[in-house]
Amino acid sequence: MSTIEKLAATIASRAKASPDSSYTAKLLNAGVEKCAKKFGEEAFELALAAAVNDRAHTAQEAADVIYHLLVLMQATGVSLKEVEEILTHRESQSGLQEKASRNG
Repeated sequence: MSTIEKLAATIASRAKASPDSSYTAKLLNAGVEKCAKKFGEEAFELALAAAVNDRAHTAQEAADVIYHLLVLMQATGVSLKEVEEILTHRESQSGLQEKASRNG
């Protein structure tokens, strides 16, 4: 099991915890909109860190983005397996082909 799979499993288990004792549960309890906003904030912070070429900060923010993405996926009921299946399907085509298939 990869680190990301372990994190997704931890997030799923924390969804059942008390929001008073778990940050993850607190986010999930606040709803999809709050989870989406938090993910957006973290993605923006990652972009800013990358834009100023701060490698260490970029790595930290990337970890935050991955965590908040998994929380948002949990909140919306999208599994890591579903995303992996989409990515596997996309491996067989170039990025330009894949984008064209979504726009056409």
